[in-house]
This record gives sequence, C-alpha cells and structure tokens, in this order.
Amino acid sequence: MLLVILSFYAFADNVDINKKNNNELDSILLQVGEWRDIGPFRGGRSTTATGITGNDQIYYMGTTGGGLWKTYDAGLSWENVSDGFFATGSVGAVSVSESNNNIVVVGMGESPVRGVMTSSGDGVYKSVDAGETWEHIGLDGTKHISQVRIHPNNPDVMFVSAQGSPYADTQDRGVYRTTDGGKNWEKVLFVDASSGAIDLAMDFTNPRILYAAFWDHQRLPWYVRSGGRGSGIWKSVDGGDTWKKLENGLPNSLMGKIGVTVSRANPKLLYAIIESDEGGLYKSQDGGESWRLVNDERVLRARSWYYMHIYADPSDENVVYVLNAPMMKSIDGGKTFTNIPVPHGDNHYLWINPDNSDIMINSNDGGANISFNAGKSWSTQKNQPTSQFYRVNVDNRFPYWVYGGQQDNSSVAIKSSTFSNGISWKDWIAGVGGCETAYVAFDKNNPVLMYAGCYQGIITEYNLNLDNSRNIMAYPAMGLGEPSDEQKYRFNWNAPIIVSMHNPDVIYHAANKLLRTTDRGKSWEEISPDLTKNKKENLGPGGGPITNEGAGGEVYHTIYYVAESPHNKDVIYAGADDGLVHITMNGGINWTNITPDLEEGMINSIEVSPHDPATVYIAFNRYKFDDFKPYVLRSTNYGKSWKVFNNGIEQNSFVRVVREDNVKKGLLYAGTERGVYLSNDAGENWTKWQRNLPIVPITDLKVHQNDLVVATQGRGFWIYDDLTPVHELSDELKDKNVHMFDVEDNHKVLFSAMRRQGPLGKNPYYGTEIKYFIRDYNEDDSLELKVEIKNNKSEVIRTFSSDGKYKSNRVDVKEGYASVKWGGDVDGFIPPKGVMVPRGSDGYMSSYNVKPGNYSVVFSYGDYQKESSFNILPDPRQETSSEEFDKKEDLLYRIHSDVNDIYESLTKMQDARSQIKDLQNRLGSEYSDIVALSKETLDLIDETELKLISPKQKTFQDVINFRNQLDAQLMDLLSTVNRNAPPITNGQLERFDDLHSTWLDIKVSYDKILNNISSINTKLIENSVPYISVSYTHLTLPTILLV
Repeated sequence: MLLVILSFYAFADNVDINKKNNNELDSILLQVGEWRDIGPFRGGRSTTATGITGNDQIYYMGTTGGGLWKTYDAGLSWENVSDGFFATGSVGAVSVSESNNNIVVVGMGESPVRGVMTSSGDGVYKSVDAGETWEHIGLDGTKHISQVRIHPNNPDVMFVSAQGSPYADTQDRGVYRTTDGGKNWEKVLFVDASSGAIDLAMDFTNPRILYAAFWDHQRLPWYVRSGGRGSGIWKSVDGGDTWKKLENGLPNSLMGKIGVTVSRANPKLLYAIIESDEGGLYKSQDGGESWRLVNDERVLRARSWYYMHIYADPSDENVVYVLNAPMMKSIDGGKTFTNIPVPHGDNHYLWINPDNSDIMINSNDGGANISFNAGKSWSTQKNQPTSQFYRVNVDNRFPYWVYGGQQDNSSVAIKSSTFSNGISWKDWIAGVGGCETAYVAFDKNNPVLMYAGCYQGIITEYNLNLDNSRNIMAYPAMGLGEPSDEQKYRFNWNAPIIVSMHNPDVIYHAANKLLRTTDRGKSWEEISPDLTKNKKENLGPGGGPITNEGAGGEVYHTIYYVAESPHNKDVIYAGADDGLVHITMNGGINWTNITPDLEEGMINSIEVSPHDPATVYIAFNRYKFDDFKPYVLRSTNYGKSWKVFNNGIEQNSFVRVVREDNVKKGLLYAGTERGVYLSNDAGENWTKWQRNLPIVPITDLKVHQNDLVVATQGRGFWIYDDLTPVHELSDELKDKNVHMFDVEDNHKVLFSAMRRQGPLGKNPYYGTEIKYFIRDYNEDDSLELKVEIKNNKSEVIRTFSSDGKYKSNRVDVKEGYASVKWGGDVDGFIPPKGVMVPRGSDGYMSSYNVKPGNYSVVFSYGDYQKESSFNILPDPRQETSSEEFDKKEDLLYRIHSDVNDIYESLTKMQDARSQIKDLQNRLGSEYSDIVALSKETLDLIDETELKLISPKQKTFQDVINFRNQLDAQLMDLLSTVNRNAPPITNGQLERFDDLHSTWLDIKVSYDKILNNISSINTKLIENSVPYISVSYTHLTLPTILLV
C-alpha cells in the first residue's frame, strides 16, 4: 500500500545560504587533529597532462577531483602542487609555456563530463614559479575547460576553450583570450548558449592560426544529448580577432563531439575526429579549407561523448593518435590504426614532446603515465593516491577495514591502519565483488560474505575465504545498450545494497522497487511498489541523437539510497534519484510518501539519527539541473514535515552526505562538493571543517569507532582519528583560555615484523595523545606546563614539562592547539658519559612500555589543572591473560631498575673520578697515604666502568667493533622483552638472573669505591689538607661529594 502525506513546510525559495552563521564554531576546534590519507595508491581519472620543453623528467597531471600533481622524476613519484591554492579539485586542462617553463596555467573542470563522478571547476589558475604558488585569474563561470593554449613566444597571450556547464544553456562558453597574462579576458568566439568549445588547436609555427571545435550538448539526469547545429570547427588566422567556420568536406549530417589537431611537422595538415552518422577521422591538407573522410571505423568514435581525442605527432605528419577506450596509433595518415598498450583504458589526453616524439604522457581513467619509447612501455599508476570512490563502508575488525567501489576500477577493501610503517599494496584487496560502482555490504562483525554491486543491477556475493564471487541478480539480464523503459527493474549506476544491521541474513538491493533476500540471493522478493516518479518521458534510450549511451549512468527514476533505522528493523527509508522519499514502518508491507516540497533533485543520502528514532536527515542536491546550492533536510517526525538548512555552507558546495555523531546528539558532519562541514546544532548552522583535508568532492562519510571515515572523488579514503575533542564543543569551551580534552582509550598493539615498501597510506598514532589548547600565551610568561601520566596506583610514571631538558620529555608551549604524544613508556634514563646513545637522541634513553590497564593524565598550567582517565587496551587479536601481562611488566621493571642503578652508580663514580683527579693535582708528597688511596680508587673506578659500559663505542656500528658490556646487555634484554608479546620466556628470565648476578658482583667494586671515598674524606679532614694553597686566599678543607 502506498500512502501520501501532504504536510510540508520547506520550500526551495526560502533557502538562504548567505545569512550570517549565528553559531560559529570555536576556532580552536578548527585546529584540532588531522586527517590522514590511507590510500589506496591506485590512480584515479585524469583527463589532462603535460610535460615541459627542456626537461624530460618534469610532468604535470590534472585529475578529476584530486587537483594538480607534478613529478620531477618522470613518474617515479608524484606530489600535489595545488593543495592550499585551488578552490575546486577537478582539472580540465594544464599547459606550460614553452618559452618560460615557470609559467603553468590550469583550466578547471574536466572536459569529458560523465553522468556520475563529474565535478565542475571555477575558472583558471596561473603559476609563475613552476607550481610553487598559484593565483586565480578569472573565468569563474566557465565550469568546464577543455584546453589552455599558450603562445609559444609570448606567454602573456593565452587562449582558453570553455566548454561551459553540461546541464543548462549558458553564455559562459566559447574561446577566451588574454593578452596580459590573465589580468583581462575577452570572449573572441561564441557560437550559442548550448555549444561549448570542446577542443582548441594552435599552429605553433604560426600561433596566430587557431582551430576551435565546438560541441552542442547537454546532460540531463536521464539523457546525454551529444549533437546539434552548434557543433563544428572554426578557424582564426589573426590570433582570434576573427573566425571562419570550416565546412567544405565535413559531414552534412548532424555533428556531435569533435576533436581537432594540427601537425607541427606540416602545419597545413589537420586531423579531426567527428561524431556524426557520417563521422570518423577527417583530414585536411590545406589548412582546413577542404576535408575528406579517411577512416570511419567505429572504434575511433565509439561512445563519442566521452572521448573524441586526437593528436598529431609533432615530427612526422603521417603519425596520428586517436584516444578512445584504447589508445590507437596510425603511421599512414589515419588510414589504419593499431592499438598501443597502456596501463589503463579510457584514454583522454596525450602530450607529445615537440623535441622528441618518443617522449609522451597519457591521461586516462587510471591516472597518468609517461613513456620514453613511443608507448612501448609506461611509468606506473600505482603511486597515485587519486582514486575516486562512490560510497564507503566499514567493518568491526581490528583494525577495521574500509570498503568502496573505485571509479573505472574495482571494488576495494583496505585496512584503516597497519601495525607497521604505513598502509601498502599488501594491505588491501582489489576486488571484493561487484565492480567500480559498488556498494559493498556485509555483516560488520563477520565480513566473510560481501554483497557488492555493479551497474545495470549486477550484484554478487563475494566469499572472502574462497576468494570467489557468484552472481545473485534478482532477474539476470543484459542491460547494456537497452532502453530503461523495457527493463524489468531500473537500477541506478550506484544502486544501493545494504545488509540489515538487525539481521545479517537480510540483504536489500534497490532498483525502482526495493528487493529483499533472506537466503543469500537464491530468491528475492519485492517489498515495495515503484518508489519513483516513473515519468515515461524520462525513460528509454540514454543518449542521442547520434550516439546512444547505454552503460547505465543515465537510467533514471531509480531508488538512490536506502536507510534502515538502527532503532527498529521494520523502519526503512528509500530515497530516489528524482527526489521522492518513502518510509515503511512495518518492514515493507506499507509505504508512505514523505517527499519534501522541493524542486526535482536527488536524494543522495539518508541518515537516521542514532539518538532519536523519529529524527532523520537527508542530503539533497540538484547539480544535474545546474543548481549547485547546498540542501540539508531534517525531520523530527519520521518525515511528516521537513526543514531545509544550509547556513554557512558555501553557495556552490552541494551536499552529498550528512551523518550524525554516534556520541553527541545534534553534532553533524556533511560531505559536500568542496569539502567537509560540521554543525553543532542539528544542522541549523554549518562551519567548514577542513583542517589538512584537501579540497576534493566528498562522496560519503561514516562515523565509526570514534573516527570519521571519508570517501572522496579524487583523493581516495581519508580518516579523522579521535572525535573526542569535537564532542566537547560547547559555548563554555569558548570562554576557556586553557583546556585539555578528554583522552581517548587506545590499544597496546602488536607491531608487524616487516616494514612496508612503496608509497604508503598513513597510520594513526599508536599511543596516547594528550590534546589541549592555550588561547592566549605570553612568551615572557615563565609558567610551567606539566603533563604527568599516572598508573592505577596514582604513581607518576612519565612526565613531560616545558622545563624539560630533553626533547623526549619537553613540551614546547605555544598559542593555539597542541598535543603531547605518549607512546606508553615510563620515564627513561639519562646515561652517564661514555654511553653511546641511540641515533637521533639528545642524551635521553627510553625505557619499557607499560601493560594494558587504567591510567590517567594530569595536565597543569598556571591555575588550570585537569585529570583525565583512560584505558590502554590489549590487542584484541591475541588472547593474553592479565597475569601474563603482570609477569612481563615485573620483569621489565627489574631490568629497568638494574639499568637505572648502573647509570646512577656510574654517574657518581665519574663525578668522584673528576674530583679525585683534581685533588691529586693539589696534593704534595707529604700526603702520600691519601695519594696512594686516591690512585687505588681511580684504578678501581676505571676497572669497574669498563665492566659496565663500553666508552670506545662512538657510532652504531661500533657494537660490532667493541664488546658490549653489562649496560648494553641489559638494555638489549629490556628491548627484547618490551617488544615481545607475553608470555615471557624461561630464557629471558634466566638471562636476567645471570645479568643481575653480574651486576651484584660488579657492585662489590662499587661499594669498595664508596668506602675508599669515605676514607679519603676522613683523611683529608684529619690531616687538615688545604683545598687552595695560595697564602692570601681563605683556606677550605676539601671533601669528595657523591650526589
């Protein structure tokens, strides 16, 4: 049964995104913590790249979400050069001046616009220092830029081909020119409001000659129109002042997308790849005055809206490349082509070095790759953290794993952390069922059977133990190329799949109807009617009028999100890509229409409050209707009425996901097109909460185990560890000058035996992090900041202080947010002279780490003091009794005590030696008995010292050259026992007993030294030995002091 509720009170016209934020976040919270990139390092989509003249090691890669990257070593490594400068992440074009390689110009907004996973840009950026810094130089409204061409001799002259919005007619299209380096722009060619400049070729032998290809196109949520009267090729011979349309010999039938290139080897020679019923590869040998078709193979122009890229070899006029799903090369002027193997398909750009045609860089849906032998071999894409993910899911393993579908790749399962130096390729699985568009769902507590999706409604069950998948579609059908109105079920490109959090045997798969299975896909039942608008005019073929698009990205009127209430298994929400929202309160028997009163748009995500079963949030967007405004919806009555919130979210940052914190009610996180936002008042007000997270579209969020996990559209997965400080957000906090946040529990983990290799995702800090802030700090203030760690007996076991002598226990006081990281070690040692300290040490030597248990931190600064208790938990991967932990710590304590005794004894002996030597220099022959005793004592100190330490050791390899004495033997045992998981071994106990006995034996000599010193002091007093013998100076009696 389908019911309709008509009580709404949210209207799009009432949305005010520019009003003042009345509940701005405490600025301190914008400094707390950091995001970490966990990878994976498998490249994401790139549609532009370039090298530079004069240096075959330097290249730039523009990604479709991840910004601009640069390599200095021909692709062995890449670094981002746009973070902190660009306001958007999608790069459409990049060009470097041939006359001044320091000038780099970037046009934002990818050119091959997809129905999914496409982002718009914000104009043009320019660097004059090879990418070190950037300046935005205009054309904000162009949204998508296909090419940037820089005059080869005068970099102040530049041309930009603006494709414009794919969703609606706009005047912000065409060819733009600047003659003053971007200070001013003029539109020099405009065809019409629906036709954008899709390609721009420059004759580099005469840069006043330009060729511009225009594409008449529009993207609707259900249809990609590629072709119209505005498509064509235009030429200018006067630097863009005037233009002539080229028509002679080109198709008479309707044209769609076009790529055009001019040969440097013969500037009269042009190639064009044209979408048309009469389309294919066209060639002109007279500068475009006339054309002829030389190749009409379908492979050159298949799926035209996504490709149609063509590049002439700069040194051989007969060599031309066409980029499509494969990369193809012709050596006979386009008559025939052969495939060039590349690391990844779906090729979009090719830069060929004008000085050496064997050197090139290619952009494709897997990143960018460089070749030095004309494509025979390529650099890797396995070092580019630019992957695009549709959704994210997490399990409850330790460490927990993160899951998602990577665009044009596979589904992915990757560890959130490793107990090594980073997260490498060995720490993730490329393929856990489904394909690139996958939702990945599973029993979080037992993620062995994984249910993952693919376009056209494909769903598989992947068995982790067997590494095997099986197709479990409700109605298996070949959907590719089929009209959507003829299919039994309509599935979104990113069709929802969830495993019930109440019963993991229940799996939901959403089409236009919601499907459910309880027998692992053997049978499915429809538990809803069609929950979409189901407008017949929006169904049918996905593209035209020239080329159909039937991959599935244009299948419309589908369920786009399904949310099961955590409070009640029978309460389920379903949101459609056309804006409808429905709820069932009885497990699918009845459904009620609770659609907000907004214009048509997409229900991108639904979040049921973990704190209140009646409260639900929706991330709603309309970017496919050329409306980029943010919409966050909230209902407190199961969707009977809605409010729209977006106060504080920037205007073009449409929202894809909203999540509520699991601990603090009303604390919300929003993932938007331009970053992450936070609200502390249930969505009424928002503040950008980016920290070190790069500007990249956010596609999904998960609040999990006090972390916030993020899926991005161009920078892989990121995690914000420890939300505890965010939970303490309050008005009272704003009034505090000093504050320590509560300390999060952590684990005493077992570290991996082997270090990871290659580019690595970042691990969290394994230990206790004490986070705090000081708002106003006076550098002249001498107040001590002290952090003390106490055990469960309230004994101080570790101290950090602003007065600390060594960096290992010193806190640098500063204004703003800061933290102290404690790795679990007790206060260590200050070794005596002659002890070789570890490399990098400033004289402090660490000791052992404490066992799991209850601890507390006491933070004090001036009048402020706070104590926070926390737990160090055992590694859940290993079962170890508390008794075994106690035995280990007892042994560590005894080893520590012996080392400490040795070093304290040595320090006293060395100090005594210095005083005795000074005394000997002052004693005459009349004090022979004191001199003799002093010499005996010095010999005994030297002898004892050499039994305890090895002073000749000066560098780390000297442990091979000189014997390691008792202190080193004890420190080695301390390290071994400390690193090992319990239980301790009999060998370790036996070894300590032997070393301890050795120390007791040597200590006899130490006691003898003490007795000798006492005797010397007595004799000095008895003989009234003057300490300073100069007659006119006051006489004092010396004594040898042992502190």
